[in-house]
Amino acid sequence: MSENLFLVADVGGTNTRVAMARGQHVVTDTIRRYANRDFANLAPVLRQFRADEPGPAPQGACVAVAGPVADGRAELTNLDWSIDSTRLIEATGAQHTAILNDLQAQGHALGNIPAEKCQTIVDVPARPGAARLVIGVGTGFNAAPVHETPCGRYVPPSESGHANLPIRTEAEMRLCNFVSTAHGFPAVEDVLSGRGLEQVYRWLSSEGGTPADLLAAEIMGQIDTDPRARAAVQQFIRILGTVAGNLSLIHLPFGGVYLVGGVARAMGPHLDPMGFDQAFRDKGRFAGFMGNFPVYLVNDDFAALAGGAAHLMEIVAQPSESST
Repeated sequence: MSENLFLVADVGGTNTRVAMARGQHVVTDTIRRYANRDFANLAPVLRQFRADEPGPAPQGACVAVAGPVADGRAELTNLDWSIDSTRLIEATGAQHTAILNDLQAQGHALGNIPAEKCQTIVDVPARPGAARLVIGVGTGFNAAPVHETPCGRYVPPSESGHANLPIRTEAEMRLCNFVSTAHGFPAVEDVLSGRGLEQVYRWLSSEGGTPADLLAAEIMGQIDTDPRARAAVQQFIRILGTVAGNLSLIHLPFGGVYLVGGVARAMGPHLDPMGFDQAFRDKGRFAGFMGNFPVYLVNDDFAALAGGAAHLMEIVAQPSESST
């Protein structure tokens, strides 16, 4: 099984990462990153990768996309791209295909992430075999539960980033009203994402009577010099704690909550001092119950690629389920 050759791709809102894998192990020196703005759709990206990394056609191809997947077709949420199984086969020459939501791929990666790449945020013993939950914070926001079943790992898709933003305080109500002006609906992703952090900073600036804009990277870089940047990050982290706690009560991930994505990693050093754990546990009479859920931060930018390879291994082992 280790000789299976796979093509795996992780399609984000800004960049697409593509690599070859042998079995469930990604061949790191084949990883290539492509700027989405340079391509009209995903198929040309995959064809470019095949030209950049020539060799035999892969036995399987799996793409993980930041958007909903249904009936073998994916539509990206923050990019006007789509992909289906037919085009995936044409672009890669693969026999077996899988199209996953990006958080599904992250869920399949659990167990294939080096221990040193997982930072403990809330130190609670995980229950072996219990449900887990992956929460992605990057260009967008999403979450997916991970279940181990007698038939293999099951990671159902979701679009959690488009649920209503929770409101706990009058200030959060004002923030909701502020971010809803863009689309008429205050979604979780409107705050808990890269552009969401920019929205929080813009809202605080508006509240302070001095409207201003900063990019997310600029906000993170000015935490120690700009009180408003620090306040924006703290607001972001507290809402992240609230949302992660809400999702944990829905899915009961006694096996652990895993934070993934570029924005989550950027927030890593600030999660503890800025109150993530307190916001996560702030559930009234269920505050003590929240102590059952360990929380980890995944510091592996290529975990979704490993998840795609692991999923393909399961598909190849069950040929009758050769596409998703």
